[in-house]
Amino acid sequence: MLPQLARSRAALPDADGWAYEPKWDGFRAIAFVDGDAVELQSRNGKPLTRYFPELAFPAGRYVLDGEIVIFGEGRRQEFDRLGQRIHPTASRVARLAQETPATFMAFDLLAREDEVLLELPYDARRAALEARVGGAVELTPVVHAAADAEHWLQTAEGVIAKERDAPYRPGERVGMVKVKRVRTIDAVVLGWRPGKAEGTVGSLILGLYDAGGRLHEVGHSSGFTAKDKRALVERLAPYETGERGSGDPSRWTAGRELEWVKLRPELVVEVTFDHVSDGRIRHGAKVQRWREDKPPEACGIEQLDG
Repeated sequence: MLPQLARSRAALPDADGWAYEPKWDGFRAIAFVDGDAVELQSRNGKPLTRYFPELAFPAGRYVLDGEIVIFGEGRRQEFDRLGQRIHPTASRVARLAQETPATFMAFDLLAREDEVLLELPYDARRAALEARVGGAVELTPVVHAAADAEHWLQTAEGVIAKERDAPYRPGERVGMVKVKRVRTIDAVVLGWRPGKAEGTVGSLILGLYDAGGRLHEVGHSSGFTAKDKRALVERLAPYETGERGSGDPSRWTAGRELEWVKLRPELVVEVTFDHVSDGRIRHGAKVQRWREDKPPEACGIEQLDG
């Protein structure tokens, strides 16, 4: 069974008939429980059970939709630690299950005993879920007013809004919307990477200073218009150091070698992004404006912790 999916929106729906839950930063999973046996399935239908042996569910016959999450200090979600769990060595999986145990955050009940609940409205499924969940399985919070969910846009990964009278539609983007948390930082422009078209800038390489004054590359920006991509070549030329090269393939470049042109660290841009992972912006940032008023040294890496 594939999970129901959400459509992306820029703002929360603010009307009667919606329920709001925090968006989690983990692995979406369907849990099939039969007695004491449990099978975990990813959003793409792949088995996850062997990677999370520490997850325990109340005995019974039911199917849960939820998210596998690892919490660090202060219940900060640590997505990178989840990725480390997908490992072929059983001993490593067992060790990490002890060192960084995962939690299953339940947000829907799809079946109980011999009863399939997919056609029931969300409110009825939620009531059944609250009656079922317990023990090591955590129940995701829910509120029924957009104003009460706004704080999750600042403190969580965003908000999932669900139509309260809607059935569950596996694999479809109906009845649910997601609004991601959008964050803003000021970053130093370390260099740029050429675009696909000759004579264009594809992305800016971004950096931030640590407390010791060392400049760290933390990600890149993209999404410029065709006009901006050409204009940036001329704008950035006075800051070039003459150093050029190509980076090694990595998980951040999807296996591609990327050319780069180094710049003196004198330009600052304000960028928006939605997530940080392992000290880097996980998804491409978007430039909002140039900050001629801000010195590069004031662009601290602590902004990523906000």
